Amino acid sequence: MSEKNFNLSLLLKKNENFSFRKKASLVYTLSLPAILAQLSTILMQYIDAAMVGKLGKDASATIGLVASSIWLFGSLIAAFCVGFTVQVAHAVGAGDPPKAKRILSQSITCALFFLLLLMLIGISIAPFLPVWLGADKEIQGDASFYFLIFALTQPFYLFTRLMSAMLQCSGNMRLPGIMNALMCILDVVFNAFFIYVCKLGVKGAALGSLSAAFVTAILITYMTVFRDGFLCLKKEKISFAPQKEVIAKAIKLSVPVAIEQAAFTSALVAVTKIIAPMGSLALAANSFAVTAEALCYMPGYGIGEAATTLSGQSVGAKRGDLAKSFSWICTVVGMLVMFIMGLIMYFICPLVFYLLTPDTDVQKLAVSILRIEVFAEPMYAASIVAAGALRGAGDTFIPSLLNLFSLWFVRIGLSLLLAPIMGLQGIWLAMAIELGFRGLVFLCRQAFLFRPKSYLLQMSLPK
Repeated sequence: MSEKNFNLSLLLKKNENFSFRKKASLVYTLSLPAILAQLSTILMQYIDAAMVGKLGKDASATIGLVASSIWLFGSLIAAFCVGFTVQVAHAVGAGDPPKAKRILSQSITCALFFLLLLMLIGISIAPFLPVWLGADKEIQGDASFYFLIFALTQPFYLFTRLMSAMLQCSGNMRLPGIMNALMCILDVVFNAFFIYVCKLGVKGAALGSLSAAFVTAILITYMTVFRDGFLCLKKEKISFAPQKEVIAKAIKLSVPVAIEQAAFTSALVAVTKIIAPMGSLALAANSFAVTAEALCYMPGYGIGEAATTLSGQSVGAKRGDLAKSFSWICTVVGMLVMFIMGLIMYFICPLVFYLLTPDTDVQKLAVSILRIEVFAEPMYAASIVAAGALRGAGDTFIPSLLNLFSLWFVRIGLSLLLAPIMGLQGIWLAMAIELGFRGLVFLCRQAFLFRPKSYLLQMSLPK
């Protein structure tokens, strides 16, 4: 086995029986780099928030206003990537490198068309988005510009995300971690230049993120396509023309995830619309609380990525028993890690908000709302990691329906009921209740899919 890539099919040839200790070791080996990559992303968000926070409450409210809309676009990118990366994980598990490379080439071709569509949509709605969300006139101009720059950054974010996911599903967790850390460092450098040297304020934050994403996308695409030991396309006679079989399977996997992610981020947009009339204080506090909470849940996404790789390669290797074991080990580890992170955040959040913003009113409100939600982190972890394991097994449709119901009926419904009574605290209480519900239903789905002789799991195995 290559030192850079984890390939389950090669391990199976050497050792048919995996002890619990061996499985836990593999989970740790794949999870740690992914967790570090996610933490570097969060560090970048903290730095962005702190830099913008020093510009004042309105500047923080500007970014907070369009943040949920930006996540909506990011979720569509994530869904696009799933359609191809799960296929790569299955090909790697089956010990079929040529097939994995063909899927990579197909993903690049499709990405170019998908990017054009996303950019056109983003550019078209940028002038109107702040008005639709009910923002004050004072922040509408900067919010429109920030979102416009984000729309132009889509190609770089997509290729960074796509190549990172391809490497992770082939077992190479180290390089994506390095690239994410590099993007974090570059973001600090470019932000400092555009915000403080060029004195562009919020516009500088947008340009800084664009520049960091551009450099990172070029580097990771080059390293994946021309240098990676498993996925390298150099000197390979592989066609980039769309192939019906690969595209059809990508659509089958991606569409449910796109619905799921669109439901999630659209719900966040709806919540933002509920918060916007509360004023800049509520928008800023909500924005900082969301940023601070990311430190709790991003390790869960790192473990979820490891779960996708382990589950996907196990399915590709026709080992449903291993897929089940890895999924539950990852889920338990994720719940434990996020419980610890939530507990730590409960006590340190006043310091975190002190570092993010000098506004004491924003600090107090952000502390009060975040402390309502941190107790739901373990169940949030269950939904994140279980979703990753289910995705690796090719199960994307039912999880998308579960997310749709949980977010729109539970979270939005409770938010509409509690916001008039409790204000911003009511919205965060609704979030905590919904996260607990979502974690429970995903645990049930995971138990159902990975039960003995599961029909769904058998259907997901290669023919």
